[in-house]
Amino acid sequence: MTIPVQDDSNDERHERWQQQEAAASAATRDIADVPSVEVITTAAVHLMSAAAVKVGLADNPDSELDLDEARKLINALAGLITAGAPEISDMHARSLRDGLRSLQLAFREASVIPDPIGKGPGEKWTGPVN
Repeated sequence: MTIPVQDDSNDERHERWQQQEAAASAATRDIADVPSVEVITTAAVHLMSAAAVKVGLADNPDSELDLDEARKLINALAGLITAGAPEISDMHARSLRDGLRSLQLAFREASVIPDPIGKGPGEKWTGPVN
C-alpha cells in the first residue's frame, strides 16, 4: 500500500508570497500620508547626494567625477530649493541652501576652466557664488 504524498510547494510559495507582501505593505507609507516638506527635502537630499558624487566628493573621485552630470544635478537642486524654500520653512531651507552652496563651490574648485562668476551651476537661481 502506498501513501499519497501531498505537494506543499505551491502552498509554501503562496505563504511566502503573502508574508513578503505583508512586509512590503508595512514598510511603505502611502504617499498621501507624507507631508510635502518631507517630499521636497527628500528629493533635494537625493539630488545633493548625487551631485556630491559627480563633483568628486565621494570615495572614488577619479572614477566618479563627471562635471557635466554634476552641473545638471546642481541646476535642478538650485531650482528645487529656490522654488520650494517658501513652502518648507526657513529652518529646512537654510540647511539645503548651505549644502547647495558647498556643492557650487566644490564644482568651481573641481573645474579646470571655471565658469564666470554668476554663470556657474545653479547661480541663475541663487545668484553668484564665490
